[in-house]
Amino acid sequence: MRKLVRIAVGAGAALGLAGVAAPAAAGAAGAAGPAWGYGPPGGHNVVFVQTDNLAGNQVVTYDRAPGGALSLAGTYATGGLGGQLNGSVADHLASQGSLAYDARQGLLYAVNAGSNTVSVFSVHGDTLTLRQVVGSGGQFPVSVAVHDHLVYVLNAQGGGSVQGFVSFYGHLFALPATNRNLGLTIPTDTTQFTHTPGQVAFSPDGSQLVVTTKAAGQSIDVFHVGNWGWLSPSPVVNSEPGTVPFAVTFDAAGHLAVANAGTNALATYALAPNGTVTLLDTVGTGAKATCWLTSAQGYLFTSNAASATVSGFSSAPSGSLTLLGAAGTDPGTVDAAASPDGTNLYVQTGVNGIVDEFQVGSGGALTPIGSVTVAGAAGGEGIAAS
Repeated sequence: MRKLVRIAVGAGAALGLAGVAAPAAAGAAGAAGPAWGYGPPGGHNVVFVQTDNLAGNQVVTYDRAPGGALSLAGTYATGGLGGQLNGSVADHLASQGSLAYDARQGLLYAVNAGSNTVSVFSVHGDTLTLRQVVGSGGQFPVSVAVHDHLVYVLNAQGGGSVQGFVSFYGHLFALPATNRNLGLTIPTDTTQFTHTPGQVAFSPDGSQLVVTTKAAGQSIDVFHVGNWGWLSPSPVVNSEPGTVPFAVTFDAAGHLAVANAGTNALATYALAPNGTVTLLDTVGTGAKATCWLTSAQGYLFTSNAASATVSGFSSAPSGSLTLLGAAGTDPGTVDAAASPDGTNLYVQTGVNGIVDEFQVGSGGALTPIGSVTVAGAAGGEGIAAS
């Protein structure tokens, strides 16, 4: 453990990434927290929404009432700029996981795609404090994955890349020798938003790092995560031609679930320790632009941007899927987040920057309970809940 502390303190200088600050001021304030984090109280019954605004990115906080309705609590500048991929309309980042909440450490991570940076906030109830803005280790960061003290950021341009960090007392320190270029060909024309990587995610035990490459690679790439958070030199590339793998999560049985935009379907896979995936089942949504995916109460929900719907699925212990039905949303259905107890689902709709609120009922049925319009968030992505 001491070795990892030394790596954390020296990693920013070793990689030469902009914005890495020493955690001296954070040490005293966080002394009572967890050994690997700042350890503030964190949030409770709060929904965080990222605007991804090109003029200045912001995170907006909402209090969640007992029934699930949202009320505005505050707006916080990230210290960076939002970004927009060419060809995108409702989904400027064309990714999942651009805003990540770490309940263990009470920290919120937000990407600033237009600035090539990541912002770190400490969370106290529904109040945020900006602690750091750090270089993402690449171009156009779009997704963040957290497991214990490790944080990995996915950059969508420059061939696509991932960069590892260690979280220490409310700051991120870049881990040397953890930057991995995906070697993708990223166009500059109006197809750019379909030809960039979609998400980075840890496996449940943190031993593997999963990256989806959408139409750029048509693959599910899996890195092994070794000692001290270092990745294998290259990933296992699981080619899935025609599927356009976009967003991922894991079902209750630990199977990898993937929203495939090319087939407008949800698929489940067995993820082996060696990084290979084996298809278990795939079921179409009957909708268009099935790209985003989240879970609540053991059910899986895909966001279908071009149909303005959310489709619900059950996943059996074998990985077999059953389509449960769909609920309508405002135009441009994109990223979504569930409350920790799974009773509510919050869905971003990018055309007008609206978050739709749902109750998750028996059998995975979604009941609309209201919506909020997030100022300056048209086309924005990134949502998390505590």
